[in-house]
Amino acid sequence: MWVQVEFADLPCQVDNFLGNNRFCSQSAFDLVVQRFLMDRMVSYEEKNRVLRVLLKRPGIIASLGVHDAFSALMAEQAGFEMLFLGGFGTSASRLGLPDLNFLNLTDMETAVGQISSVLRVPLIVDADTGHGGLPQVRHTVRRLASAGASGILLEDQVFPKRCGHFRQKQVIPADEMRAKLETAMEARPDQDFVIIARTDARAVHGLEDAIDRVNVYCQDGADVAFIEAPESRDELLKVAQRVRYPLFANMLVGGKTPIVPVQDLETMGYKFAVSPIETLMVCGDAMRSMMSVFRKEGRLDHHLLGKMSFEEIKDLLKLDQWSSGNHA
Repeated sequence: MWVQVEFADLPCQVDNFLGNNRFCSQSAFDLVVQRFLMDRMVSYEEKNRVLRVLLKRPGIIASLGVHDAFSALMAEQAGFEMLFLGGFGTSASRLGLPDLNFLNLTDMETAVGQISSVLRVPLIVDADTGHGGLPQVRHTVRRLASAGASGILLEDQVFPKRCGHFRQKQVIPADEMRAKLETAMEARPDQDFVIIARTDARAVHGLEDAIDRVNVYCQDGADVAFIEAPESRDELLKVAQRVRYPLFANMLVGGKTPIVPVQDLETMGYKFAVSPIETLMVCGDAMRSMMSVFRKEGRLDHHLLGKMSFEEIKDLLKLDQWSSGNHA
């Protein structure tokens, strides 16, 4: 696959890597962006620009939800081009509590700042309902953007909200959500900042209403459409056939939506395929296993053979660069 590159869309550093080659292969373009992102720390504005380029690029973006700075560094090292920070994982990781509105804007802002400060790749952040009415939506966008978010997910649940795969959800009228999205678009720091419009109407009013809602939300200017919790592969396909805008698929293992391979989602027409809390699940399972071994055997050296080493952790955290004062 070959990609036409619009130089105006790219940070100047990426432009310099490409030189005068307006057309390049998909793999070459990916390498250029990766070189730009990994070569040094990147400003918030540059991350926003890179995210906008990724959104315009053909093909699907497979990504993960992370829950803290360490999991984010692991995902970046693994080669993911952008990441998500959701409320469920953040509430579990920071507070040890379920996603039932214990997490407030200040908690999320702090998490975003900690994570984005060590990341080179863009981070899209769960803004829930905007934490209230229109003034709160404006405040939420500005604070999360200032903390380092390159985009947000904004949803149409009634405040206070519930996790998208929980029962007893309620949604606000579509016109009320449209006003929230308009406020969010006005408040974003630049036009590269991405706004994902999420609806939870599938569980409340049915799939048709959910499709109608996201089409209107994106017609008003939202960048990406997200229908939470379709309940079958056929529903995922129907959404892709009926929604005319970039689409977000939430692939929560154990949730209401069946897991569909990324390649199949791409064929359907989805732009994002995200595993939202699986990093948390894997961490929990690994810690539970380690703790069981330690309680039974009183030592962990054998258990940790072949697993991440102390040296690898130090390398991930760039200990040598920080110690030498050469960290960029």
